[in-house]
Amino acid sequence: MDAFLDKLVGWLWGPAMLVLVLGLGAYFTIRSGFWQFRYFGHSFKYVWGNLTRKRGEGSGILTSFEAFCVATSGAIGVGNIGGVASAIAIGGVGAVFWMWVTGLVGLMTKMVEVALAVHYRQEFENGDTYGGPTYYLDKGWHGQLGLPFWKPLAAIFGVGILSSWVLTMQTFTVSESISTTFGVSHSMAAAGVGIFMYAVILGGISRIGRFSSYIVPFMAAFYIIGGLFIIITNIGQLPAAVSLIFAHAFQPMAAVGGFAGATFMMAIRMGVARGVYSNEAGWGSAPMAHATSKVDHPIKQGMWGIFEVFLDTIVVCTITALVIVMTGAYDTGLAGASLTLNAFEEGIGYWGVVLVTIGVVLFGFTTLTGWYAYYETILLHGFGRESAFAKFILGVLKYGYPVPGVALVFYANWVGMPTGTVWLFADITVAIPVYVNLIALIPLCPKFFELLRHYNATVLGKEPVTDQIQSTNLFWAPGQPFKSY
Repeated sequence: MDAFLDKLVGWLWGPAMLVLVLGLGAYFTIRSGFWQFRYFGHSFKYVWGNLTRKRGEGSGILTSFEAFCVATSGAIGVGNIGGVASAIAIGGVGAVFWMWVTGLVGLMTKMVEVALAVHYRQEFENGDTYGGPTYYLDKGWHGQLGLPFWKPLAAIFGVGILSSWVLTMQTFTVSESISTTFGVSHSMAAAGVGIFMYAVILGGISRIGRFSSYIVPFMAAFYIIGGLFIIITNIGQLPAAVSLIFAHAFQPMAAVGGFAGATFMMAIRMGVARGVYSNEAGWGSAPMAHATSKVDHPIKQGMWGIFEVFLDTIVVCTITALVIVMTGAYDTGLAGASLTLNAFEEGIGYWGVVLVTIGVVLFGFTTLTGWYAYYETILLHGFGRESAFAKFILGVLKYGYPVPGVALVFYANWVGMPTGTVWLFADITVAIPVYVNLIALIPLCPKFFELLRHYNATVLGKEPVTDQIQSTNLFWAPGQPFKSY
């Protein structure tokens, strides 16, 4: 099975995917005039100034900060701990470089998809708003441009997103960490995680938003401080670690210790795949959370997307990667969360293991609850808000949500499936919606740049306010009836 899965993942994350992820991100970056870098300070200032805002600036379910926390809880998760570690274990330390590249161009990709999700979102009579890739396929791809095949694309995207419910890495990695650290059964730990999840998800999106707004800042700071402590106390090894990452970004890495070696293409593939898995730029998942935000301009919410990728990849993933490389743990033959646990133990002893375990539990649990909101969005759009079938399937989702993750752990333990193989399943579930989402963004680029010009002119004062800019509609066809596919 391993050989077949590896071949399938190699095909899905082959040259076509690399061109889409890196090429489209580079196009957005260049076409926007490197907006995410030139105005990073402005974006950070806007985000920082709205961290404690209790009220939104428009219609929606959540404040911008709560929507950001739901999206970040979905992004900052086991990908930052187990995903980075597995990328290094399979692709070598050079994979970290390609993860950075994916994150830097992903800053703009995330801004584009978030802004379009807010622009094309659907507002209901009670003020609730829903949006995401299926909505901008419906209203932008089909409704505005008249392009065909939007329904099959939306269906494929929905199936791809929902497949991550069945083949989720969150429960597996959380329970793996608990089992390794505290010596309890992997399966029993998974069952405990499943039971605990019900306390949050039964409250719906609003409770998920409140829960995430409390937990996300704490969990990020908790993990970052621990990682920085190891890096600072071993600062003399930092130049060598960074040099090693750059050296193997473009050349194969030979086998050493327990590391089996990696080719150049494997480094790129793992860096890009796990980079997208971690920061979700281009995946199309986070825009579904951001579309619920109470915001009066799509670009404003797009700036939260920039900050999200920066925090996820440039900060958290980098800390994980540097700890693994600087401690020399990358050649132990371990993978996933076990590798990160080993690296933190090398850095600060047993309490390092406890620190990572707590981080994995918080990261994984908030990811699980955050993704529940995405599944709900997909199902509501797919089957209609008031249909009997939609209510039935949402009931199945709500009360059966933890079951597939727990079942995957039981099955993997029963057949003796290694952690690396389980992560290959994760790569497959990511690839399908990424293809659809990035293809959907291509013909909608002009609308994003129209919104960006409007923001540049009316807020930043960097462009003249022309008649065309003044006539820009910030939100698509407000008041039009909802149509399900």
